[in-house]
Amino acid sequence: MLNRRSFLAGSSGLAASLAFRGDLLAQLDKAGPLPDRSLFDKNEDGYWAEVRKQFLIPADEIYLNNGTVGSSPAPVLRAIFDGYASTEKMDQQDPEDYPIWGYASWNEFRDPLAAFVGCHRDEIALLRNATEANSYIANGLDLKAGDEVLMTDQEHPGGEHPWNLKAKRYGIVVKKITLPRPVKDATQALNLFNDAITPRTRVIFFSHITTFSGVVLPAKEICALARSKGILSAVDGAHVPGMMRLSISELGCDMYSASPHKWLQAPKGSGFLYVRDEVIDRLWNTIVTEGWNDAKLRAERFQRIGSSNVPALWGLRASIKLANDIGFDRIERRHRKLADYMLDEMKKRGAESWTSPDPALRCAIVTVNVPPVPRMDLENWMWKTHKIRIRGAEPNKLRLSTPYYLQKKEIERFLEKFDEYKRERKLA
Repeated sequence: MLNRRSFLAGSSGLAASLAFRGDLLAQLDKAGPLPDRSLFDKNEDGYWAEVRKQFLIPADEIYLNNGTVGSSPAPVLRAIFDGYASTEKMDQQDPEDYPIWGYASWNEFRDPLAAFVGCHRDEIALLRNATEANSYIANGLDLKAGDEVLMTDQEHPGGEHPWNLKAKRYGIVVKKITLPRPVKDATQALNLFNDAITPRTRVIFFSHITTFSGVVLPAKEICALARSKGILSAVDGAHVPGMMRLSISELGCDMYSASPHKWLQAPKGSGFLYVRDEVIDRLWNTIVTEGWNDAKLRAERFQRIGSSNVPALWGLRASIKLANDIGFDRIERRHRKLADYMLDEMKKRGAESWTSPDPALRCAIVTVNVPPVPRMDLENWMWKTHKIRIRGAEPNKLRLSTPYYLQKKEIERFLEKFDEYKRERKLA
């Protein structure tokens, strides 16, 4: 029986939920509109300071880990909420239409994405992340025992392990080239791939920007090398959309995967798979439902995965619009400028740079080796003591991301605390 005490106990949870919702919506309202584009020409630092207000990251927190995941800004979050508000009414005009992702073309989302990444809509499938897309590629290609897949030693587990599973199950061979730290130039990288190719090589799989060091590999040249030898090229582009301008068609790759939740600041759980039209019919589906064997659907058949989260697609579309509204040339220039400043300052502090000295092979990720600084202790100290989020790897590697909304004063604060840590630990 519902009595006053049980009602109040239950309603307290509801009240807390509504208070949280009100606080969140208040924060989004406080963010306001984007600054006028004309402010950029008058006061560039002031422009980016205003853009920073679009993010829920507290003003006293410094976030240097877009390489793992980005923070979705106010326009993206508003779009997600609008998506729920629209779809959950269940009042779609067609009585057979329901808000489920997995049984439709979703061209209203694929069209802006295809335009943004430079390919045709029918070559794009909306998935949940690059790992899922990489698994589709590895599972979907017909390969037999002894066939070789060539990759680097800097692949993300979500890129490498789909091929390791196929090797264990079917006997294919995974070969790795060792990338220098740092990669000196495009020719050095290209020669490593060329020299590792054998008559058994069937696929070259590589990260456009590696998760380990952030090196921007010469994707167009590697894909051309693969094509010249009748080898398929599959590119893990998890870091690229939103970090630097991308035209998949110009790259000439056969397949491309990405996670826009990193640098495009799209919702978590929004990703895509590109398959060049001439290759689509060579790739088997991994998840199947109605339409899996319909050749007319082209890449759409790979996104037919059953019920999923449609409002995330609203957020993905909003993240593309936001990047276009800011101006992507401005975003990429900002990424490079901040990263160059971070790299120069860390080198002044004696860090060993694993970031390429070639400006064409770097963008918004700075990777340095800082012995004898213990990475994990530094990471914990930075966050728990000073609200600065960084990422790295054992024993002494730091991977520092510089998203466009980052302020120069925030980089300087990180550098100040880095120096302080070394003094406290007597590592200076």
